[in-house]
Amino acid sequence: MITHYRVPRIWGTKLEEMNVSVSSVLRAAGLSQDLFKQERILITTKQQFSLWRAIGQVAQDPAVGVMLGTEEQIARLHPIGLAALSAENLGGAVLHMARYKKLCAPEEISDSVTGHEWSIHYRWLLAIEPEPPTLMEYCFAWLLNIARKGTGTAITPLRVEFLQPIAHVGILERHFGCKVTCGAARNAIVFRASDALLPFITRNPELLDVLTPHFEQELVEQSANCQTSYLDLVRGAIQHRLTGHRPKIDDVARDLHVSSRSLQRKLQESGSSYQDLLDEARHQMARYYLSKSALELSETAYLLGYENTDSFARAFRSWEGIPPKSWRDAYRDTAVQ
Repeated sequence: MITHYRVPRIWGTKLEEMNVSVSSVLRAAGLSQDLFKQERILITTKQQFSLWRAIGQVAQDPAVGVMLGTEEQIARLHPIGLAALSAENLGGAVLHMARYKKLCAPEEISDSVTGHEWSIHYRWLLAIEPEPPTLMEYCFAWLLNIARKGTGTAITPLRVEFLQPIAHVGILERHFGCKVTCGAARNAIVFRASDALLPFITRNPELLDVLTPHFEQELVEQSANCQTSYLDLVRGAIQHRLTGHRPKIDDVARDLHVSSRSLQRKLQESGSSYQDLLDEARHQMARYYLSKSALELSETAYLLGYENTDSFARAFRSWEGIPPKSWRDAYRDTAVQ
């Protein structure tokens, strides 16, 4: 799983077209002023959320998210959007978006059918805070834009659901053409189950044949690095919780928005285990503390979640072959005195 978002430069262009100060947005988000001038824009989930909160704060139009998600010029769509429009029907378009979204964001698009309703959900895999409403409005408007462009109709959902309260419900209801519910149990856009079969007038098998191999190759390359990336992600989550106690797998799983059972299964599939990663995280942090800080051995043992200095010393000797004091004397940064 990738850990950063690829931000399209078109966002900066569209903000300027809407007379929204890009400089003010980036300043409010705490991001570099040259963000949209970079050749390849990569930001974390936290930065992504900060960006969208800033857009909502700086823009005078409360429907800025909807406007950013609605694109009249097909040529300005992201390649994933072009692939979606080239699909056979709306269901196929959502399938393509869900499959290839993982190439540009740690984000998941999923759908479910209950009775006559077809719900499409978004989930931010590395989020530790609620997603900004402006971002959700953008996502739902973008999906509806694909649906309307593809079908060539003014298709409307049954309803749109938001977890958080929205002040401009009336504006959203006029755009989506349906009821908007706030305080719902999820963020979702709900269509009729039969809408999935609506044919696309933009269907282009030839273009899809060109785009699909490229996307699939990227997925293969990403998969090759997936195991290492995921283990690094889990190890980092463990290190984040190494603050005076031994982090439990339930806590780390919660931080990563997965169940403990799912985390254990993924680690097993990667040829590792939670205990292995905990030991590796402790080993890395021990080397850092001993070489870069003036902490006493007892303090280092405490920060790494060991019951006492002896337990830490035994573990360190198993890693390095020598006691932690001897290792520190040999490798301690000369700047730490």
